[in-house]
Amino acid sequence: MAATKVVTPPTFAWKGKDKRGNKVKGEAIAASPAMLKAQLRSQGIAATTVRKKGKPLLGGGGKKITPKDISVFMRQLATMMKAGVPVVQSFDIVSDGLDNPNMVKLLQQVKIEIEGGSTLASSLRSHPAEFDALVCNLIESGEQSGALEQMLDRIATYKEKTEALKAKIAKAIKYPISVLIVAMVVTGILLIKVVPVFEELFQGFGADLPAFTRFVLDISEFVQAWWLPSLFVLFIMGYAYKQAKIRSKKFNDFLDRLSLKLPVMGDILNKAVVARFARTLSTTFAAGVPLVEALETVARASGNAVYEVAIYKVRDEVTAGTQLQQAMRLSGVFPPMAVQMTAIGEESGSLEAMLDKVASYYEDEVDNAVDGLTSMLEPLIMSVLGVLVGGLLIAMYLPIFQMGNAI
Repeated sequence: MAATKVVTPPTFAWKGKDKRGNKVKGEAIAASPAMLKAQLRSQGIAATTVRKKGKPLLGGGGKKITPKDISVFMRQLATMMKAGVPVVQSFDIVSDGLDNPNMVKLLQQVKIEIEGGSTLASSLRSHPAEFDALVCNLIESGEQSGALEQMLDRIATYKEKTEALKAKIAKAIKYPISVLIVAMVVTGILLIKVVPVFEELFQGFGADLPAFTRFVLDISEFVQAWWLPSLFVLFIMGYAYKQAKIRSKKFNDFLDRLSLKLPVMGDILNKAVVARFARTLSTTFAAGVPLVEALETVARASGNAVYEVAIYKVRDEVTAGTQLQQAMRLSGVFPPMAVQMTAIGEESGSLEAMLDKVASYYEDEVDNAVDGLTSMLEPLIMSVLGVLVGGLLIAMYLPIFQMGNAI
């Protein structure tokens, strides 16, 4: 079935007076000025001016909508729905508490589509960049079963757990990289600005310099001569890497395979993917999605090419009549603990609850591993910084100390 193109309603800037005669103004999305005036009247506001807001010359502006914004929205919407607040009114309440104007605009667009007769799931499907197929399918399942409030609560928990897991992985990766970048910048400044001053001083000594000092001076001369071309090469490499990530599936698959084999980090990433697999499968299975269909959704949401291929193989095995735990064991990528707990869940008829426990177990494992890695890296990184900066200072003062000893 061909996808229906969604026309985004325009944004209007309005001015008017409230019930007390106070002047008020604001912005809102509506299909037409007449509909906006009707909406404002229902809120006790008499609109005096309504004009279509033009697009900014240099782009849309505002903050980008992040997965965290979606996670917060899902939790707030779940809370409103559980409290018995109607969907449309829930959108208004949630929008009033948001700081991101782009997120507010998105929710207003969804609200207008719901007011036009669309279901919540179909309205969210109109915005695939923010609401993925998994979320839309789960909401549709909740609407059809009459348990939308419970499903929204499950989705909110799922999104919160998923984002928390991503944040832990990002913490493990970004911290050492950022510190090493700072170390490189500091070292570069010392080699370009500080070492040449000492080199001029050493030229008047009239004596041979220590080998270590000569080595540092040679590095300084190289960096002074080539720092700009080196930056250009790094920029080109970074741009090529970014483009390859966007355009090449083979390159992304290669990175996924490589990341799982990295020392220390590979183990953390493996556990993170297993946790995501169990969390997603538990959520979809609890929503009443058939296991085979749930596995297909989980494969797309795995976030790693190695596990995606393995989960598709598990799906094929389950379709052929193999038990889930046996199919997971045959795939060769799932750890024994996850397989054993899944087997217990299948035998006891509590697969959903057992998968949830698997997810929680491996999320805790990732959390502990990241904390351990951070604790291990902090003294190691400080040692590296000390060696770099201290080595440069020793190399510069070594000739001065030798001259003092000669005197």
